[in-house]
Amino acid sequence: MPHGDRDRQVHLDTAGLGRMPPAARAELTEWTRHEDRHGPHEVDEHVHHVVRPALDARLAALLGAPAGATVLATGAADAFAALVPRLPLGPGDRIWTTPYEGVANLTVLTALRDRARCRLEVVPLRPDGDLDLEWMAAHIDDDVALVSVAHVPAGCGIVTPVEDIGRVLAPYRCLYAVDASYSVGQLPVDAGRIGCQLLTGDAWRFLRGPESVGFAYASPELRRALAPYGTGPLLPPEAARVVALNAALAGQGPPAPAGDLAAGLRAAVEGTPGAELIAPGRVQSGIVTFRHAGMPAGRLRRALAARGVVVGKTVAQETPLYLPGRGVTAAVRVSVHHDNSARDAARFAHALQEALAGRGHHAVPTAVRAARPAPAPAASAAGGGAAAGLRAVSAGPVPGAGAAGAAPAARVPRPRRTAGRGHLALVPAPAPHGTA
Repeated sequence: MPHGDRDRQVHLDTAGLGRMPPAARAELTEWTRHEDRHGPHEVDEHVHHVVRPALDARLAALLGAPAGATVLATGAADAFAALVPRLPLGPGDRIWTTPYEGVANLTVLTALRDRARCRLEVVPLRPDGDLDLEWMAAHIDDDVALVSVAHVPAGCGIVTPVEDIGRVLAPYRCLYAVDASYSVGQLPVDAGRIGCQLLTGDAWRFLRGPESVGFAYASPELRRALAPYGTGPLLPPEAARVVALNAALAGQGPPAPAGDLAAGLRAAVEGTPGAELIAPGRVQSGIVTFRHAGMPAGRLRRALAARGVVVGKTVAQETPLYLPGRGVTAAVRVSVHHDNSARDAARFAHALQEALAGRGHHAVPTAVRAARPAPAPAASAAGGGAAAGLRAVSAGPVPGAGAAGAAPAARVPRPRRTAGRGHLALVPAPAPHGTA
């Protein structure tokens, strides 16, 4: 490898934090200094009169949404938490989520389920890891009030067919929410084509904007549903960060396919003894997740960083309905942007070999395209426990095809924030009085 390549740092963690373009970073620095010297009022006026009209137009074009239909927040999860809990659901309603739901949104859905005393169900997966759209089509009815889907989850690179799901849901009264935090900027995202009423995203990943800025598109249907009830507190992002996001989007071209680069990363992982690729589903994004039998994910991430290759790490609690049931506690997450090159992928492959050189390896599968679904937890009485009502739905054939339908209601741990951690962990919830 040429000496210059060894000295150059390769950034392969856009899913964690994208590299801010120089123009956006300059705006962030300038307006942060301006606010520090002159106070917030001039920056706020600049954002209100100059930046927001341009930013609203750029967000509308990016998301396939009407201009002015987006709100800003400190992150996608914060926007979701401000809007979804106020939905007027009741005991006869059902909420659908998927095994790929992120923990922050899952926590909100669990709290909504508890407040509304409705049911929270998990759409099953096909054997290949894709969502079972046939099951959805067979079980959808007007008692399904809300469907929440991650376009690309935090824990692996699968691309959920959100437009196909939208077509299944379109004839029914349910509201459809899509988390595009890990897809917007790397994949086309069009709220109109998807048919969703809520679309949330983060600015600091593939859009390469500043941290602590996110956005949400809310459709007229969602706004009407929330009008009598209002929304939760929605903390606006700092003004300087809004200016920087506008600058980042101004230089943002259309999403460029990362298929060849990501395929090269996956090939490097599959060719590494002891590595296990976590890649369920038939369609993959620019995110490649894997673990190694001989080296913990955190240690491997640090070993790669020491060789000039920056990658990320994902923990099981980020996608608590998927990774824990497959025995994954932590994994290395590699993600590419359109400014990465084939040389970067080769540099990763070389650094991975160097990091693992001389270690004893245990034989594990080199690729798990669709891991076997996790066994359902022990069943509990309906309505019992803080997490009762979250149904582990069978991934078998739909009714009418010679198989049973949904499995009984199942107890699952309640998501709860743990001290000293930046993510949410699953801890068992105590059973209420009068339940088994």
